[in-house]
Amino acid sequence: MDSYTEIFFRMLFLVPLHHWDILVAGNKYNCDDQLVSALPQSSFSSSSELSSSHSPGFARLNRRDGAGGWTPLISNKYQWLQIDLGERTEIKAVATQGGYGSSDWVTSYLLMFSDSGRNWKQYSQEESIWAFSGNTNADSVVYYKLQHSIQARFLRFVPLDWNPNGRIGMRIEVYGCAYRSEVADFDGNSFLLYRFSPKSTTVLKDVISLNFKTIERDGVLLHREGQNDDHITLALINGKLSLFINIGDAKMYSADAQISITLGSLLDDQHWHSVLIEHFNNQVNFTVDKHTHHFHARGEFNYLDLDYELSFGGIPMTRKSGILPWRNFHGCFENLYYNGVNVIDLAKRNKPQINIVGNISFSCSEPPVVPVTFLNSNSYLALLGTPGQAEISVSFQFRTWNSEGLLLSHKLYQTSGGLLMYLNDGKVKVSLYKPGKAQSDITAGAGLQNGQWHSVSLSAKRNRVSLVVDNDTTSAAHASLPIHIFSGDTYYFGGCPTNANHLECKNPFAGFLGCMKLITIDNKGVDLISVQENSVGNFSDLQIDLCGIIDRCLPIYCEHGGECSQSWDSFYCNCANTGYTGATCHYSIYEQSCEAYKHRGNTSGFYYIDSDGSGPLGPFLVYCNMTDTTWTIIQHNNTELTRVKSANQENPHTVYFKYAANLEQLQATINHAEHCEQELAYHCKKSRLSNKRDGTPFSWWIGKVNETQTYWGGSLPNVQKCACGIQGSCIDSQHDCNCDADRNEWTNDTGLLSYKDHLPVTELVITDTDRPNSEAAYKLGPLLCQGDREFWNAASFNTEASYLHFPTFHGELSADVSFFFKTTASSGAFLENLGIKDFIRIELHSPTEVTFSFEVGNGPNEITVQSPTPLNDNQWHYVKAERNIKEASLQVDQLPQKILTAPSDGHIRLQLNSQLFVGRTASRQKGFLGCIRSLRLNGEALDLEERAKITPGVKPGCPGHCSSYGNLCHNEGKCKERYNGFSCDCTFSAYTGPFCKKEISAYFGAGSSVIYNFQESYSLAKNSSSHAASFHHDMTLTREAISFAFRTTRIPSLLLYVSSFYKEYLSVILAKNGSLQIRYKLDSHQDPDIFSINFKSMADGQLHHVKINREEDLLFVEVDQNKRMKFILSSETQFNAIKSLILGKILVENSEIDTDTMKASSQGFIGCLSSVQFNHIAPLKTALFHSNSAPITVKGHFTESNCGSLTAADSTSSETTHSFADHSGPIDEGEPLANTIRSDSAVIGGVIAVVIFILLCIAGIAVRIYKKKSAYQKKEVKGSENEDSAETALKSELSVQNTVTENQKEYFF
Repeated sequence: MDSYTEIFFRMLFLVPLHHWDILVAGNKYNCDDQLVSALPQSSFSSSSELSSSHSPGFARLNRRDGAGGWTPLISNKYQWLQIDLGERTEIKAVATQGGYGSSDWVTSYLLMFSDSGRNWKQYSQEESIWAFSGNTNADSVVYYKLQHSIQARFLRFVPLDWNPNGRIGMRIEVYGCAYRSEVADFDGNSFLLYRFSPKSTTVLKDVISLNFKTIERDGVLLHREGQNDDHITLALINGKLSLFINIGDAKMYSADAQISITLGSLLDDQHWHSVLIEHFNNQVNFTVDKHTHHFHARGEFNYLDLDYELSFGGIPMTRKSGILPWRNFHGCFENLYYNGVNVIDLAKRNKPQINIVGNISFSCSEPPVVPVTFLNSNSYLALLGTPGQAEISVSFQFRTWNSEGLLLSHKLYQTSGGLLMYLNDGKVKVSLYKPGKAQSDITAGAGLQNGQWHSVSLSAKRNRVSLVVDNDTTSAAHASLPIHIFSGDTYYFGGCPTNANHLECKNPFAGFLGCMKLITIDNKGVDLISVQENSVGNFSDLQIDLCGIIDRCLPIYCEHGGECSQSWDSFYCNCANTGYTGATCHYSIYEQSCEAYKHRGNTSGFYYIDSDGSGPLGPFLVYCNMTDTTWTIIQHNNTELTRVKSANQENPHTVYFKYAANLEQLQATINHAEHCEQELAYHCKKSRLSNKRDGTPFSWWIGKVNETQTYWGGSLPNVQKCACGIQGSCIDSQHDCNCDADRNEWTNDTGLLSYKDHLPVTELVITDTDRPNSEAAYKLGPLLCQGDREFWNAASFNTEASYLHFPTFHGELSADVSFFFKTTASSGAFLENLGIKDFIRIELHSPTEVTFSFEVGNGPNEITVQSPTPLNDNQWHYVKAERNIKEASLQVDQLPQKILTAPSDGHIRLQLNSQLFVGRTASRQKGFLGCIRSLRLNGEALDLEERAKITPGVKPGCPGHCSSYGNLCHNEGKCKERYNGFSCDCTFSAYTGPFCKKEISAYFGAGSSVIYNFQESYSLAKNSSSHAASFHHDMTLTREAISFAFRTTRIPSLLLYVSSFYKEYLSVILAKNGSLQIRYKLDSHQDPDIFSINFKSMADGQLHHVKINREEDLLFVEVDQNKRMKFILSSETQFNAIKSLILGKILVENSEIDTDTMKASSQGFIGCLSSVQFNHIAPLKTALFHSNSAPITVKGHFTESNCGSLTAADSTSSETTHSFADHSGPIDEGEPLANTIRSDSAVIGGVIAVVIFILLCIAGIAVRIYKKKSAYQKKEVKGSENEDSAETALKSELSVQNTVTENQKEYFF
C-alpha cells in the first residue's frame, strides 16, 4: 500500500510549497473579544419572556438593565436564549451569570450553534460531554474556554437545570473574533477545474485543506487523473468520506491496485466538516474532523507523466476508461487551499488557472429542512389530520441506529381499530388491526438502522395499502384489506403520551429513538417550527430543528480488532475471534507466558500466549514444555536439515526464517524470559565459515537487530569463533571452527546461540560451496525460552511507610491493572495515581474486601469485591481491575467479577499527572504490609525488584510460594521453594511430571514379576544417603496406605503381594469370579482375613483404581468412584518384619500362602499395572527408572506403557515431556551424514525399505487374521473363549497406545 501512497501523493502534490503562512481555520491574532456586549437588541431572541423587563435583550453579562437578565415565561426544558452575531464568527469562550439580585440562575445548559438560525448543532466539550455546568448564585461569572472553537453566526443557550427555589435566569457573554472565509456553493451539476504548471522538483511538505457541508450522502469532492487510468478520488459515500487510489499503470503488478481509506460518519448533516491532507517527507496524515489516519510511504516518489489538473466538486468528462460514474457534490466548500493557494479566491477573481463548469455561487445556501430528534422513550410528536377521509397518506424521512421502535400510531375513524408503523429488525412494518378481523401486515426495506436517512411513504385508500421505502417502487409492499379505511384525527409519531388512552395511541413496541424530517400528512408538509412554538400539534421530549444522532463507533473504542455496533445511546464491541474480552475487547483471554499457564496447573501442550497482555501485540501459538523449568518453544518454517551446493560470494545461498510470531512478539517473549537459546548446526565438507587469512566471513547469520553475526553456536558475541574454538577442541588447532579446516570429509560446527539480544536467527547466508566436492548442510532449531522473569517479579513491603514510585500511568480511555499479593495485614493500599481531579486507587479495605476506586470527572466511583474467606492468609491472591469508557470491573481470584456501568454521556478520559505509588497512597493513608508480584499496567510489567533494590523499607523478591501453589503438587508430591516459583518433588510419589500427575504404568506379560526387597533397601540406606528405604526387618507396621490401578482380562490374577520374615503376608487378588479380594494374614497361626469386593467382574479390560488403607484393625477400601467401604480385621494388627513386595508372579514357592493366592500367583498377572504406591514406596516407578540403584528385581516381559490412561484422549494429553529441538547429541560426523543428505541412493533405499515394511505388515495381518479364524473354529469353552478374545483386544489396545506414546516422544507436528 505504501508504494501506491507514494504515487498518489506524487500525483496530488506537485506544486512547490511557497509561503504557507495563512492560518486556514480562524486567525492567528488574539481571539478573545467580547462579542455580545455591543450587539443591538434585535440580535437577541428567546423561546419566551416572563415580561418585557425580562426580555432577551437584557441578557448581557454584568448588566442590570430591565429586570437584570432574561427569564422565560415558563421555566421548563424547552426554553432557549439565542444571539445573532451578524456573520460567521470564531467563538473561543462563553460566560454566564444569573439574573441580577434574584434567585434565578441556571445550573447547567446546552450550547448550540448554527449558520442560519435553523438546523442547530449541539456543542460537545469532550467525546460525550454535552452539558456545561452553570451558576450557583445570581451574580458570580462562570467562564468556559472551549476545547475547540466554534465557527457560527447564531448561538443558542438551552437551560437544562436551574435553581429549584427560583426560575431560569441568564446573562451571557461570548468571546471570539471575526472569521475570514471564502465559500463556494455547488448545485450538484457543477464542478471547478484548477490547472497548474508542471514542476520537476518535489517538495518536503504538501498540504490540501477544505471545509464542506452538504445534505446529500454522496458526491465527489476531489478528483485527479493520470496516465494509464491512474486516478485518485476523494468522495462522500453514504455520508462517509473515502479516499480512493487507483493504480492503472502496467508497471504495478500487485493485486492491491485499488486502495480506499474511509473516515468520518454522518457527514450529510448540513454542518461544516474539515478535511486536511498533509504530506511531510514520507509521512502522510489524512484527517477528517479531528480523526486522523496515518500512512508511512516508503522509498522515493517516482516521477509520473501526469495531467496537472485538479477538479473539485465533480469529475469532468474524460476519454480515459476505468473511472466509475460518480455523483457531483451538492453543497458548499469553504477555505479550499492547495499548498497555500486559495482556490476559491482564484475562482472568484476569474483567474485563468480556474475553469468553472456549471453554476457555482460564492455564498452558501441553506436548504429549508427542519429535523426533529426523539430523545428517549417518552418522546412523541402528535399531529392533527383530517378525520373521516377515505384516504390516508403519510410520508417522512428518518435515521436511527436502533432496529426496533414505533414510527407511527394512528387510530382509524369511529372504530377501535388502527394502524401501526414500526421498525422491526431494521425493516419497516405496517400493521392494520380491527377487532374481529385478522391483523394485516406488510413489510418493506432492510437494514434501515444504519444511521442513514431513509424515506417512508404510506398510502391507504379504500381497502388497499401501499408502503414504499427509499422511493424504491419495485420493492414496495401492497396489501388488500377486508375493510375500508377512514382516517382518524391524530397521528402519533415516535411514541405515545404516557397518559394516552390505549385505544387512542397504541404502542406495543419500544419508542423510536432517532431523527425525522420532511413529515407530510395528506400530502401537506408539517411546519415543525410551528410545532416548536406550540401553535400546531403537541410533543414531549423532542429537540426540534436539530438532528442529534451521534456515531458512537467513531472513533472506534473497540480494541484489538473488535467490531463496533451501536444503538441510539450506546455502542457494543463484538470480541469474537480477537483473543480479547471485556466491553471494549481490551483484556487478553490468554496468559502472558508458559510460566503463567504452568502455575494454573496446565500440563505440556500448545497454548496461545499474549506477551504484553492488553497491549498492542496480539496472541500467538507456542508449545509449552512443562518440566521442572518451563520452556516456551516457538517454531519456524525451516527446521529440516537442508543441503547447500554451488553458492559463492556473487551468488550466495540465503534462507529466511519465518516464525509463528512476528518480531515484536518474539522480542517481548525473549525480553521476559530468564534464558533463551537456539541450536544452529552447520555441517560441512570443504565449506568454510571464515577466511583465516583476513578474517572475512564466508557464512553468517542475522538476528532480530538485523546485524550480521559471525560467531556460531556455543561461542560468544563479538568473537568470530565456533564452540570448538572456545573449548580448544577443533579438529585443526590452527582454526577456530571445525569447518575452517577445509577437509574433504564431513564435520560440523554445532552449538547453542544464547545471547538474547541477537535472537532469534532470522536469516542465514552461505557462500562457500561452489568448489569441487564442496557442500554444506544446515539445521536451525526452534527458539527455546525458559521461564518468565515478570511473572515472579516481586517486592516485599516491610513497613507501612514504605512504597515504590513509578512514572504516571497513562490509561486515558482504557486502563487495566493486575497483580498478585499476599499479606497478613488486615488492610492497606496496593497502589494509587492522582490527577487534578481524577484518580485511580486499589486497596485491601478489610481482611475480606478489595476495593477499586476511581474518578474521571463524573464523581468518584467505587467497586468492592467481598471474599467469603480472609485474604490476609499469607497466600497469593490475584487482583484484576479494569476501567474503560463502557464500564469498570474488579475481580479477585476466581470470585465473580463485579462490574460498574459508566454513564452513556459523561467524561470518558482518565487524566492522571502524579507519580504512581505502589504500596501506599500519595495522601499517606495506611500503607501495605506484604508482597506484591507481577504488577502489570495495560499489559506492561513494572520492574518491582529493580526499584526495590534502591528503596528503603522494600526488599526485592518474596519467599514462600508453596503456601499458595503447593496444592498443585499431587499424589504425595512435595512442594519445594525456589526463588522464582516452586517445583514438585515426586521422589516419594508413584507419579511423575511437573505436578506429580503423570501416571507411571507398565505392561506385564505372562510369568513376569517385579520384586522390591525391603531388607536390601534397609541395608543400602544405612550405607548411603538414599531416601529409598522406609522399612527394615525389625519394623512393625500397624498402618498401610496402598494405591494402584490395573487393567486385565485374566482370572484369577495376583495384583500385589507383600511378604514377611514371620510368615505373615498381604495379598490382593482377582478371584475366579472377577471380584477383588484382599487377604491379610497377620497371625501365622490363623487363616487369613479375607475381604471381598463384589461390584462386578473387574477382569473386564477396563482401568480400575484401588485404594487400601489400614489403621490397626480397621480396613478401608475404595474401588473406582464407589463408596468407601469399611472392614474389621479379626487377627493381629501388627505386620511384622516385612520382607518384599511382589507385582506379578511369585517366583519362589511358598507353602505358607493360602490356596487361592497360590492359584492366582500361578497364573501370574497379564495386563497393566499403574501408579503403584505402598506407603512411601513406588515399586513400579523404581523398577522402570531406578532398577540399577534400587533393591529391585525384574523378571520376564515387563515394559513401560501409558496403559494407565483412561482413554486414548487422556493418553495424548498426558504430561509427556516433549521437545522441538533434537538434543540427542551431535549427528555422526562421518559418512552416515553424507548418506543422509545424498539424495539419489537415500531415496531409492528408503523406497525399498518402505515397500518391504508394507509387505511384512500385510503378511503379519494375514497371519493374525488366520490365527483368529482358527481360534474361533476350535469352539473352545465359552467362558475361556470370552476371556481370550477380551485379552487379545486389551493387548492390541496396549500395543497401539505404546506406539502412540513412542511417536509422541519423537515428533510434534
